[in-house]
Amino acid sequence: MIWQVGSGIYLGWSLGTNDSSNVFGTAVASNMIRFRTAAILCSVFVVLGAALEGHEGFETYNELSPVGLNLAFLVSLGAAMTVTLMSIRGLPVSTSQSVVGALVVAGLYEGNLDTSSLAKVVVCWIATPFGAALITIVIYYALGKLMNRLAPSMFHYDSGLRALLIIAGSYGAYALGANNVANVTGPFVGGPEGLSPTAATLIGGSAIALGVITYSRNVMMTVGKKLVPLDAFTAFVAILSEAITVHIFAVIGVPVSTSQAIVGAVLGIGLVKGAKTINRRTVLRILFGWIGTPAISAAIVGLLILAGSFFGLL
Repeated sequence: MIWQVGSGIYLGWSLGTNDSSNVFGTAVASNMIRFRTAAILCSVFVVLGAALEGHEGFETYNELSPVGLNLAFLVSLGAAMTVTLMSIRGLPVSTSQSVVGALVVAGLYEGNLDTSSLAKVVVCWIATPFGAALITIVIYYALGKLMNRLAPSMFHYDSGLRALLIIAGSYGAYALGANNVANVTGPFVGGPEGLSPTAATLIGGSAIALGVITYSRNVMMTVGKKLVPLDAFTAFVAILSEAITVHIFAVIGVPVSTSQAIVGAVLGIGLVKGAKTINRRTVLRILFGWIGTPAISAAIVGLLILAGSFFGLL
């Protein structure tokens, strides 16, 4: 196996600690699902989504800035260091932004940056939280009317919502694997020494799953409890909205952030319930993470490229 993929595995682990757990964060924070159960389900369906639909995003990153294996190693390493830093701070950031920030610097270094592909990715970034918020509002009112008509008993209500949370979270994990595995191993796909798409999806999905199991609880609680207080019903709506949003972009072939999608969904809940329910301080911390992520990643990769050139790696 090519040694350069090691940084991609590290990036996958970092993504799992920060992004993929968000599909179950609201359910765990609302005490409907135990963290251990959520982590196991998330890991299984992340790998499944990566294996079945994860190859779509590889082409987007190859168009943005095709890089050699050594430069791909530095890109993934810098992006992973950035996401790890944000995870330690408990901030749900975008791994996609971290990778793209790194690829922009690599593209400028190589002189092959495709600005049209970059514009496409940035537009999808902007659309992610807004789209998730809009879907949340629609689902909230539609399901609310349905629940009022059915009028289930308290026992059936709780047990039904717990089952729905498991289904929605598993779907969200599947969509995450399908969409974000390109962040992990996309730069290593292709070429005589590169990974095959099948190997890339399996390696990347497994690395993400490892991150979910080992170090994801901190970010789960930031999204699920500190942003907007959620009950079981609103947690289900948020997870389902996030899953639909991310899966749409997976089909399009543009890797986006589950963190941005779930935050948009949770903020959508906050808008429905009243803006006063939104923790503005937490929102500002999250926005800082989103804005700072590509800049920090670009700076780290820039330094790594300088070091790599000095030591003859590039």
